Order: sequence, then structure tokens, then C-alpha cells
Amino acid sequence: MRTVELVCSPGLEVAVRAVWSRLAAVGLPSLARNVHPTNRPHLTLAAVDDLPPGVEHRLAELFDAALPVPVTLDRVVVLDGSAPLVWLVRPTPELTSLHAAVWDVLAGAEGHRPWHAPGVWVPHLSLALRFRDADLRLARAVTGGQRPVGDFDSARSYDGTGRTVTPLTRVDQDGPARLDREWG
Repeated sequence: MRTVELVCSPGLEVAVRAVWSRLAAVGLPSLARNVHPTNRPHLTLAAVDDLPPGVEHRLAELFDAALPVPVTLDRVVVLDGSAPLVWLVRPTPELTSLHAAVWDVLAGAEGHRPWHAPGVWVPHLSLALRFRDADLRLARAVTGGQRPVGDFDSARSYDGTGRTVTPLTRVDQDGPARLDREWG
């Protein structure tokens, strides 16, 4: 599976990671326990079986034109179905438009995950997986009712098979990415 994700600006990432740490400190499930180097706060826009040839370059052009996108985090909830604890993202016209544009670029991809489709998608940042509704009150107390603001300032694709990421923007937090070496 390959995802297309927006990555938090440094300040927003610090705020989310602080909540991850506070959840873990009080003994609740938390993504702070996932120490894999690819684990960082992100917003998944789409997930497909694989990215068709040339799509990474088209996505990079799209993200380079659209980012940064301002974001405000909203309530902390447990999503139905798979029970992750998430911080809802307030959808803005810019974010909704970018999400739809990503789906347009991925129209030819196979294996679209329907829960990311426009009109169904619930924009969120994950805080913990396999969370119990019974612990929601404590989790909300740990977040302190904050509504952090920031930006999504870069994008990436996560490869679930190889557990690797590919930048989808020309400039990431470490400086200019060399997209020409990846796409010829």
C-alpha cells in the first residue's frame, strides 16, 4: 500500500508529539511508542495499492503549488470502526480542494481505500491506535482542550511494504529534495 500524506510544520509537529508523549506518560496507548523513523504526525489524503508511473512527479508539482496549507486542529475523538484516537482537522476550502486534486491525480491507481474518498474522508491526525472509548475522557484531559494551529508544509508518500517514505515536495524540512534523481 502507498499513501499520500501531508506533513505538519515543525511547530505543529511539536504540539502533536507533545500530546503523544503525555498520553504515553499516563499509560494510555500512544503513537509515541512507535519509534520507527518514518513515524511522524501526518494527514493521509489517499491510500492506494501502488502509485502509477509518473504520479509522484505530478503530485510533487501539485504540492509545490499548493503548500503550505494552514491548519487548525479541533476535537479529540475515537473514530468508529478501527478505534484510533485522533485529533480532527478543521477542513478548509484550501485543504478540501487539495484533497480532491490528489484524488484526481490518483484516478488511474488501483486499490483506492474508500474511507479517504472525497465526501467520506474525515481529516485527522492520529494520536493512538486501538483506543478504547472508556479512556476518551482522560485523553481529552491530557490534550488540555488545545486547538493548535500551524501548516501542512510538505508532502510524502509512505510505502507500507518497505516502510519507507518518498518526499512529494521539492523542498522539505531538510532542504531541497533532489526529485530529478528519482524521476530522471
